[in-house]
Amino acid sequence: MTVWLWVGFLVLILGLLALDLGVMHRRPHVIRTREALMWTVFWIFLGLLFNVAVYFIYEHHWLGIGTAIREPLSGKDAALKYFTGYVVEKSLSLDNIFVFALIFNYFGVPPIYQHRVLFWGILGALILRGIMIALGVALIQRFSWIIYVFGALLILTAVKMLMTREDKLEPDRNPLVRLARRFYPVTSDFEGQKFFTRVDGARAITPLFLVLLVVESSDVMFAVDSIPAIFAITTDPFIVFTSNVFAILGLRALYFALASILDRFRYLKVSLMLVLVYVGVKMILSGHYHIPTGISLAVIAGVLTTGIVSSLLFAPHPAGSVRRPAGQPE
Repeated sequence: MTVWLWVGFLVLILGLLALDLGVMHRRPHVIRTREALMWTVFWIFLGLLFNVAVYFIYEHHWLGIGTAIREPLSGKDAALKYFTGYVVEKSLSLDNIFVFALIFNYFGVPPIYQHRVLFWGILGALILRGIMIALGVALIQRFSWIIYVFGALLILTAVKMLMTREDKLEPDRNPLVRLARRFYPVTSDFEGQKFFTRVDGARAITPLFLVLLVVESSDVMFAVDSIPAIFAITTDPFIVFTSNVFAILGLRALYFALASILDRFRYLKVSLMLVLVYVGVKMILSGHYHIPTGISLAVIAGVLTTGIVSSLLFAPHPAGSVRRPAGQPE
């Protein structure tokens, strides 16, 4: 019977996406900081409002949800797990923003077209993460030891994050970009918001489609971090998926809101690395010692707050910082 909850949630998300693209952003325009901040608040409000819904859904076990496990989740426990998962996914998605800025700078994407790329890129990310969550839940249910593999993966990812330079972007070496260039000619200039066009009667792709491919493929790498991370909080598929979705839905607005001040968050990367290490250790210890969700939320929130406050108090790197996307308005 829980299938109807899934159907209802998917209908809700599709409705929100249709409202976003078909009504609010029907006409292409440059998204300015004030508008982006308003949309960011709107998406965060929806995410927190759904947290309230999660409480009642699990408190009353609507359609039998939350009862298929040995100890049924109460509304309070489910709401806390959802909120913690939302915070984890939201924080890890901040790293995406830096990469989006680099991609747009590399291809010289005009600000007026950036929203369209991010909309379809994030729509693809939602589908991809749904598939990965389903696979992850199936693996954990079948092989309980896989949780230790996920924990080790997160720690290795944190080490790689510390050693990798984000400003070293090579989209032309991206497998999807190389595959697209092999089968289709690429126009030299942007063709408005079009991903596809025709050149001398033959179908061709525009640079905007290459940007979309790079955005989609970069999310695959981010999903490898974020999906295992939330499994450290809960393995309930409904909570995992819904917290992921609401965290990602506001990513576009958050990008435009922060695009002009990205270079000030010099310690954010270190904070995200520490969050990954903590979550990885939590997963490895899960078979021997259970860390309460409330403590995890406090640790993660404390680490992120420290990183953000420290970044704002101290001057940014004088060189090598992420530049504002070309033409991005103040």
